[in-house]
Amino acid sequence: MQSLNVIWVFNPNADKVLMCKRHKNPYKGLYNLVGGKIETGEDGLTAAYRELKEETNITDIELVHVMDFTYFLADSCRVEVYFGKLTNDIDVHGDEKELVWIDVRENFFDKNRFAGEGNIGHIFEIIKQNL
Repeated sequence: MQSLNVIWVFNPNADKVLMCKRHKNPYKGLYNLVGGKIETGEDGLTAAYRELKEETNITDIELVHVMDFTYFLADSCRVEVYFGKLTNDIDVHGDEKELVWIDVRENFFDKNRFAGEGNIGHIFEIIKQNL
């Protein structure tokens, strides 16, 4: 079973979330959380910090493990979900994906704008309960 992670990164004011625009399927053209593959033998939290550095250049953040999703049908995979808040405004940039700050008042359940069949909206609802 493949293991992945997604990371919800708030700006210092916690009024924006860092997202990337997908350039390939699934969900080509939609916004998604940053994240990636957990390598064999790598623990999830280490992988989350590694992916965050690789995709955004963020290194100064404390991540919290929020939840996991496990998909058993078809291409079975497990997705670990983390979140954190930046303490300072920093220059975020990625080599592979376009990074964008999105206002947290957006409707993250909108399947025409956001990847994941509404999962991003669900993730945010759970994070809000635990802030």
